[in-house]
Amino acid sequence: MSEKKAAVLLAEGFEEGETLFIIDIFRRAKITCDSVSIENEMVKGGHDIYVKADRIIDEAMFDEYDMVVIPGGLAAAERLSACEPVRKWVHGFVEEDKYVAAICAGVMVLKAAGVSAGRTITSYPGEKYYQMFADSDYIDDNAKLDQMVAVDGKLITSRGPATTFPFAFRIAEALGADTEPLKKGMLYHAFCDSIRNS
Repeated sequence: MSEKKAAVLLAEGFEEGETLFIIDIFRRAKITCDSVSIENEMVKGGHDIYVKADRIIDEAMFDEYDMVVIPGGLAAAERLSACEPVRKWVHGFVEEDKYVAAICAGVMVLKAAGVSAGRTITSYPGEKYYQMFADSDYIDDNAKLDQMVAVDGKLITSRGPATTFPFAFRIAEALGADTEPLKKGMLYHAFCDSIRNS
């Protein structure tokens, strides 16, 4: 059992696939993982799927976690960006050299927290994000399969729903998990090989 602990942030409009697969893979990897809502216990996703959060965010919880994960979903990312406790958490994690991971539109929270400048990152593609991260070393639409997850120290970002698996495995590995049995059991390597050979 891993001694590390991760918090996956939830806000209304979250991208369900990204969020739930991240939590699923963490728990399969025996990493303690809490879904943490910024408002209500029941949180509606971007496609009207409701998820019951494990906890509601509180600044006093900050020291409990080794990683904070920010899923995508534009509406959720905007709510998370506007949430002061979230911005404090993300900024504080970077200051204390703890892991911050974000995928898809969730990467915009890094900008709101003031931790993206000069860092190598990627996000959901689009002019909005290119402009937002003009002061970052941004990996764009020309990214290859092995660049779908950008790692800059303890800041880990990824692009969108289809990159959730490599992202989730990479951040689980960052917390010390051996993901090889999971990758084999979930047919991850077979899928990646078929993509490379297509």
